[in-house]
Amino acid sequence: MKIIKRNGAEVAFDITKIINAIRKANNEVSETNRLSEEEIVAIADKVAGLAGDLSRAVSVEEIQDFVENQLMDQKAYALARKYITYRYTRTLVRQSNTTDAQILTLIECNNEEVKQENSNKNPTVNSVQRDYMAGEVSKDLTRRILLPREIVEAHDEGIIHFHDADYFAQHMHNCDLVNLEDMLQNGTVISGTLIEKPHSFSTACNIATQIIAQVASNQYGGQSISLTHLAPFVDISRRKIRSEVAEELAEVGISDETHIARIAEKRLRDEIRKGIQTIQYQVVTLLTTNGQAPFVTVFMYLGEARSERERDDLAMIIEETLKQRIQGVKNETGVWVTPAFPKLIYVLEEDNVREGSKYWYLTELAARCTAKRMVPDYISEKKMLEFKVDKNGEGHCYTCMGCRSFLTPYVDENGKPKYYGRFNQGVVTINLVDVALSSHGDEEAFWKIFDERLELCHRALLERHKRLKGTLSDAAPILWQHGALARLKKGETIDKLLYGGYSTISLGYAGLYECTKYMTGKSHTDAEAKPFALSVMQHMNDMCKKWKAMHNIDFSLYGTPLESTTYKFAKCLQKRFGIIEGVTDKNYITNSYHVHVTEQIDAFTKLKFESEFQQLSPGGAISYVEVPNMQDNIPAVLSVMQYIYDNIMYAELNTKSDYCQVCGYDGEIAIVEEDGKLLWECPFCHNRDQSKMNVARRTCGYIGTQYWNQGRTQEIKDRVLHL
Repeated sequence: MKIIKRNGAEVAFDITKIINAIRKANNEVSETNRLSEEEIVAIADKVAGLAGDLSRAVSVEEIQDFVENQLMDQKAYALARKYITYRYTRTLVRQSNTTDAQILTLIECNNEEVKQENSNKNPTVNSVQRDYMAGEVSKDLTRRILLPREIVEAHDEGIIHFHDADYFAQHMHNCDLVNLEDMLQNGTVISGTLIEKPHSFSTACNIATQIIAQVASNQYGGQSISLTHLAPFVDISRRKIRSEVAEELAEVGISDETHIARIAEKRLRDEIRKGIQTIQYQVVTLLTTNGQAPFVTVFMYLGEARSERERDDLAMIIEETLKQRIQGVKNETGVWVTPAFPKLIYVLEEDNVREGSKYWYLTELAARCTAKRMVPDYISEKKMLEFKVDKNGEGHCYTCMGCRSFLTPYVDENGKPKYYGRFNQGVVTINLVDVALSSHGDEEAFWKIFDERLELCHRALLERHKRLKGTLSDAAPILWQHGALARLKKGETIDKLLYGGYSTISLGYAGLYECTKYMTGKSHTDAEAKPFALSVMQHMNDMCKKWKAMHNIDFSLYGTPLESTTYKFAKCLQKRFGIIEGVTDKNYITNSYHVHVTEQIDAFTKLKFESEFQQLSPGGAISYVEVPNMQDNIPAVLSVMQYIYDNIMYAELNTKSDYCQVCGYDGEIAIVEEDGKLLWECPFCHNRDQSKMNVARRTCGYIGTQYWNQGRTQEIKDRVLHL
C-alpha cells in the first residue's frame, strides 16, 4: 500500500508511524486517560485496514482522519483532543510557506500526484516542470488572495471544482475557435513580425502551425481550427503550379493541355501531402510555454466550402489528413504509433454518410482511421442543425472549442452567424454526487442544497469573469489584436467580448449517474429514474438562463471532462461520506451524464439514451462507445457512424492503440494491481516501465498518452465493451 505525503511524494505505508504518533499524544494526557499499548496497536491495525479497503494510494490527511475517528470510537476523548491539537499546530507551521515543498518535489520528480495530473504532460521535462512551478505559485496566490474563502473551501472539500487555478493569477481565458480564415486572408503578426497572405497551400499550412503554437501559449484550454480555411490556397497553388509546368513543357516544345493538367495535379497532390505533414508533425513536436503539444482540434466539414471547386479541394485535404493519421507517427524507436494531437473531427452529412454519395470514400477512410487511431470523432450535421438554432431560427453546424466545449449560437451586428473568433471564459464544476449525499436521500433537501451549491458556482464563475474584465489586448496580441479572436487596438480592453453572447462561461457538472443512483436507487438508464436525472439537467439549464438574464453573459451548461478531478472528487466523497456501494465505492465518479463505465449496454442503446442528455448540455458534451479492435470490421464502424448521424450530435468510438518498446508487442497494454496501486503492464514481456511503452486511451475527449492518475486508470480498467 502507498501513501501520498503532503508534498505529493509517494511512499510505502508504514504502520509504525501511526503507532508512534498515537504514542506521543498518549504520553501527553493524564494516566487515567491513556490507552494501553495493545489498544494503540489495535487502532493502528484498524486504520491500516480502512486504508487498504480504499484500493488506492491514501493521503496523510486521510490517515489522520481515520486515526481521529478511531480514537473517538474508543471514547479516548482527551487523547483525541491532544492528537487534533498537535495536528492543527503542524498545519499552521506548514502554512507559513505553502509552495516551497511542492516546488521542490516537482523539480526532483517525486510528486506522484503531479506526475498523474495530465495524461499528455511528461513531468520529468524541464519545460513541464517550469509550467508546474508557475502553476503552484498561481494556485497559492489564487487561494490566499484572489478567491473568496468560501469558494476555496468548497473547492478543497470537493463540493465544487474551480478549474485551472494554476493559470488564474494571469488574465487568461479557457478555449476558443481560432479565426484562421481572417489571419490567413488578411494577414497577422507573430512575435512582432508581419505575416502576409500566403501564396501557396504549403506556406498556409506552415503559418497555421505557427498560429496554433502562439495561441496555445496564450491560453490554457483547447483550440480548434478548420481545414476549410486552408482550402482556398489549394487553388492558388494549382494555378501557380500549372503555370510553372506549362512553362517547363513549353521549353521542350510540349503544349498539350491534358499533359500539363496531369503533371500539375500530381505536383499539387504532393504539395497537399507535404502541407498536411507539416501540420501533423509540427503539432506533435511543438512545445508550447506550458510544456506540452498544443491541445488543438482540426475540423473537417465539407459543408463549410463556398463553391464546388473549394469543396473538392477541401475533400483532397481531408483525404490526405485521414491517410496520414492512419499511418500515425514514428516513436523514438521508429515504430508507427498513435499521436495524441491534433484531435480530428469529421462531420457526417448527406453528401458523405450513405454508400453511393459523392464523398462516401472519405467516410470509409474516416472509419478506417477511427479503427486504427481512435480519431476522428463525429459530428452529425443533421442533429446539430436541429439543436444549434440562433435567434433568427436558423440552425448551424460548427466545431467545438478543443475537445467538447461548444459555443452558443450567435448573430453579429450585421445579422450574420459568427463562431470563429469566439471563446470561453472558464469553467466551474458542481459535484452532483455530493449534493445527493448531503441531502441524505431527502428530495426536498436535495433541491434546497442543489440551489445553494449552484449559487456558489454562480459566484465562482463571476470571479472568473471579473478576472478577465479589464484585460488589455496587449496581454496576448496574437489573440486580441492580430485576428485569432479579434482585431482590437493596442491598449483597448477585451471587455466588449465578454458580454452579449460573444463568449461563453461554463457551469460544469459531474456524477449524474451516482447522484441519480443514490436518490432513486437506480441507474439513470432505468425508466423510473430517468425523469429525475433529466430534471437535474433541466434545473441547471434554467439557472444558466437566469444568470444570463442577470448579467448579459452567456452562461452555458457543460459536461465536464474530469481528467484528474474525477479522482479528487471520489476521494473527497469517500472522506466526507465513507464507502457507499454503487456510489462512492470507486476511485472515480462518472463524467457528466454518461452511462456508468461498468454498465452493460449496447452501443446503439447507449448513444440513443445519451442523446437526450447531450441536448440538455448545450455548453459542451461528448458521448462515446467502447469497442474492441475494429480494423477487420470496418462495416460495423460505418454502421455506428451512420447511427450517430441520425441520432446524436457528437460522439466517438474508443478503441485501443498500444505498443511495448521492450518486446515489440502491438496490442492492448493491460492494467494490473500491485500493493494497492494500478500499473500498466505489457501482457507479453511484463514490462511496467511507462517510458518504454506507448499507450493511447481516450481520456476525456482528447486522447491521453500514459500519465493518468489512479482514479482515471481504474475508470479505464473498468470500461466494458458496447459493441
